[in-house]
Amino acid sequence: MAGAKTTGGQKAAGANATKGTWVVWVVIGVVVLCCVGIGVVNGRDGGDDVPPPTSQERGDTVPILQRSSASQGVCYGWVLQDYYGYTDLSVGSNLGDGVAVEENAACPRWVQVVARVAYTSESSESNDFARVTVEASDDVSATARLRMQNGLERLGLTEDAFVDEPGWAVTRAAVSLPLLAAEAGVVEPAPTPAAATAEPAPLPDAGSDLWRDRWGYLLAAIGLLLFTALLFAAGFWQRSRQRRKGAEGTARAKGVPAGGRTPEGR
Repeated sequence: MAGAKTTGGQKAAGANATKGTWVVWVVIGVVVLCCVGIGVVNGRDGGDDVPPPTSQERGDTVPILQRSSASQGVCYGWVLQDYYGYTDLSVGSNLGDGVAVEENAACPRWVQVVARVAYTSESSESNDFARVTVEASDDVSATARLRMQNGLERLGLTEDAFVDEPGWAVTRAAVSLPLLAAEAGVVEPAPTPAAATAEPAPLPDAGSDLWRDRWGYLLAAIGLLLFTALLFAAGFWQRSRQRRKGAEGTARAKGVPAGGRTPEGR
């Protein structure tokens, strides 16, 4: 009986141990699967999240390229790609947002900037980077393409700028292509509009200017003339009165009435 009980206890203990082992392995498997899943999802740490140009940036760029293309006879465009996925994040040109110029029948001559941006994982020893090139139709020489590409860096559109703000940088580079193409001799420089020559304005009327600009002086002169005339009139009147009074005084002293007749009527 004791042996049977011991054998039953050993079997129960073995079953419990086996069950505990399976639980441990299941937990380990779940943890491993979770880690693998997280690594797959975040392994590139947002590598697919290279921000494309905003709708406003694209909307502002297309009209500028349309004017340049109309005046120079060359199509201009841009392409922003994810470096690892080789997917186009943004494409545009003078033909519109989302319309490429390469292999487009409407663009026998074309120039475009192509930016490939890579965002690496934070755990990676590699840094984020960008590769920027200027591509063009076959009639544009490799030397001209290289000059335009170097011109982007001269304008501050370096690879670091494309890493920091890919959307802004690629549209800014696109609107710079017409200028760089003219510098590289791909197109003729846009003609500078001549300044319009306006006819000289006629001289204002002298009489109206005299009254408009010097009316204060004229009023002051007229006032002085009137005051002077008033003083002369007052002086003449005062002088006449003094003479009349002097004549009356002399007549009284001689006994002549004020009317000028003597008492005898003479």
